Amino acid sequence: MNGKNIVAATFVDTNAQKLNAVNPSTGQIIDGDFDKANEQLVDEALVAATDAFAIYRSINKDVKAKFLNVIADEISAITEDLVKRASVESGLPAARLQGEVGRTTGQLRLFANLVAEGSWVNAIIDTAQPERQPLPKPDIRRMLIPIGPVIVFGASNFPLAFSVAGGDTASALASGCPVIVKAHPAHYGTSALVAEAIMKAVGKTGIPKGVFSMLYDDGFEIGSALVKHPLTKAVTFTGSFKGGMALVKLAEQRPIPIPVFAEMGSINPVIFLPKALETQAETLAKKYAASITQGAGQFCTNPGLMLAIASPALDTFKKALSEAISLIPSATMLTAGIAHNYNELASEIIIDDSTSILGISNLKDKDLQNQSQALVAQIDAADFIANPKYREEIFGPYSLLVVAKNLSELEAAIAVLDGQLTATLMAESEELKNYSSLVNTLTDKTGRIILNGVPTGVEVCAAMQHGGPFPATNDSRFTSVGSTAIYRFVRPLAYQDWHPDLLPDELKNGNPLHIFRTVDQKLTNHE
Repeated sequence: MNGKNIVAATFVDTNAQKLNAVNPSTGQIIDGDFDKANEQLVDEALVAATDAFAIYRSINKDVKAKFLNVIADEISAITEDLVKRASVESGLPAARLQGEVGRTTGQLRLFANLVAEGSWVNAIIDTAQPERQPLPKPDIRRMLIPIGPVIVFGASNFPLAFSVAGGDTASALASGCPVIVKAHPAHYGTSALVAEAIMKAVGKTGIPKGVFSMLYDDGFEIGSALVKHPLTKAVTFTGSFKGGMALVKLAEQRPIPIPVFAEMGSINPVIFLPKALETQAETLAKKYAASITQGAGQFCTNPGLMLAIASPALDTFKKALSEAISLIPSATMLTAGIAHNYNELASEIIIDDSTSILGISNLKDKDLQNQSQALVAQIDAADFIANPKYREEIFGPYSLLVVAKNLSELEAAIAVLDGQLTATLMAESEELKNYSSLVNTLTDKTGRIILNGVPTGVEVCAAMQHGGPFPATNDSRFTSVGSTAIYRFVRPLAYQDWHPDLLPDELKNGNPLHIFRTVDQKLTNHE
């Protein structure tokens, strides 16, 4: 594990301040020194990325696909060391991290397959009609092209799948864009191991070295410099609302603004309809106790809000949920800062006159630091509607149950919600037809609507939408998970009346890449 900054897939020597990762469960510094980056390295990385972009943007799709697959191979080869280091730096269990390695390599291979097939460029061809009257029609051909160097901010809660070689990096590389990663300070060592795997893949496939760089920092200086640099073309971020909006504002203040794709969290409302509670109150309580506390609640899709109409079945659900929560042990949170914020906000709920406590976990390991105890609170719908503070995310194993007097009050509570990553309905099939208005309101507020499931767990596939109306994300038209995440890093370009031999292969006559294209309004993969 090398702690030097990486510029153009090359370790860089600097006489820099040394940074260290910290074990969140013990507070002890972990072995390994990492060099703090400076603005000179920011400039060098972006100049190298821009130079590499001139080649990488047009590189053969099969070479690009091989590059992504080799990155996945190199990460798989270090799984044991990677899981050990990530577990020490994050406090997450080995089993969870082994799954995250699989998700990380799976994402890379998903994008490799997408690139190899090639149709994702959305090639559209309208052939010329020179005899058209009163004016001839020109030959116009359009496709998506990459935009240039992308800055990726590693996330705290997914040290692998949303980090150095995570979904943002994989989709940016797949689109033809170089990547500069700002390593997350919570897992320097994990980042270093993955970065070296990418460097090996660059060497093995002959990809231009400037396609990948990674810089270390323990504050905001390097991140700010990366966003403001004139050669940066896009930014990705997964984290808090405050952090995401700070990056959005920096990007907007540039002489030439650039897109920031910020996923900023969500409280992910779950609505329990009456019939569902009547038939399976205790089962639902156990299911949601597990979902609320999974990963110490440190998921952007954690069910932080539950809503239902008062009833005897709801009372049964509440009792079972309280019992289930009380048996769940405390867990180590990702960082001291996250643990402090959670415990502070949870304490405010406990002493809040408007809320009552349904359940709190009572098993706490006093030998470990940065522990979180699960907490479920209850509030009346009228108080929830009146005070926006109850609609703010508490990042951790927490959820708030909102109890409405009737359907009208339930709908009013849903109406005041902000944009969400997910919304979930627990319902019996026959009762859904009676709640069409409620369903329509939910669809306007979320990027993914779930029926009879839990929001935790985001499948990596073509149909996934991980993004939602503001403030869940700053641009609800895009996703940060799944193959369509590639569309964040491209823009359309139309070629008018170009000589056929000068066109990109994707737009040439004869369809040399054999991809699906829309030709004169018909989708075809023929010539």
